[in-house]
Amino acid sequence: MRPVFWMLAFVGFVFLYAPIVVLVVYSFNASELVTVWGGFSLRWYGALFSDAQIGQAFRLSLLIAATSATLAVVLGTMTALALVRIGGFWGRPILAGMATAPLVMPEVITGLSLLLLFVAMERTVGWPAGRGIATVILAHSVFCLAYVAVVVQSRLLGLEESLEEAAADLGARPYEVMRDVTLPLIAPALAAGWLLAFTLSLDDVVVASFVSGPGASTLPMVIFSKVRLGVSPDVNALATLIIVAVALGLIGALILVRRQR
Repeated sequence: MRPVFWMLAFVGFVFLYAPIVVLVVYSFNASELVTVWGGFSLRWYGALFSDAQIGQAFRLSLLIAATSATLAVVLGTMTALALVRIGGFWGRPILAGMATAPLVMPEVITGLSLLLLFVAMERTVGWPAGRGIATVILAHSVFCLAYVAVVVQSRLLGLEESLEEAAADLGARPYEVMRDVTLPLIAPALAAGWLLAFTLSLDDVVVASFVSGPGASTLPMVIFSKVRLGVSPDVNALATLIIVAVALGLIGALILVRRQR
């Protein structure tokens, strides 16, 4: 059965990666028609770098993703600590359910509920005044909090509490135990949660479409608006640059892992 498995694996990889290869090849197409090859050219990369809308959306997406990931790590870590380190308090099942609800809830429901919440808050307390960058950051923080909480909680469950107890027996105060023992031990989980939240925020288009306003269009929203009118070659160039950036990041991570080993 080994040849059959190899054949099925080959077909699966071709099905997954052949469209990406075609997209990369046609990003160097000189023709304005995406499906017609007009020769090798870099004109669409020049057009991409001169597009002010895409440049502004890209910088805004990085800002929103970094801020949302940081807030999600802080809130998700606090949630994980409460669920693991604190005993059976009366609100634990409610907190656990609310923390994991975004994992299974459709993004449309999340975006619509956050939009209604922001509208009600604006009418009640006057903040936020309209939809913009702040509302997108808050929405993405809530959306990514669940993923960070799951990652950090799994790390805390496998952590030996005897290390924290030994530090406390040696005279360390609770915040010193947290700073010098707990946080360094869960640092890989914090980094993984931050990267996961950053990726989810950078990739999100559904939730951001509900809670964003004028001047707060992220890069996925701009790409989606362009694709709705037909795929243009500059979108292929942008997708190729994103693929190259992700590939370089994976290669760098593999090199670091091998050096550590």
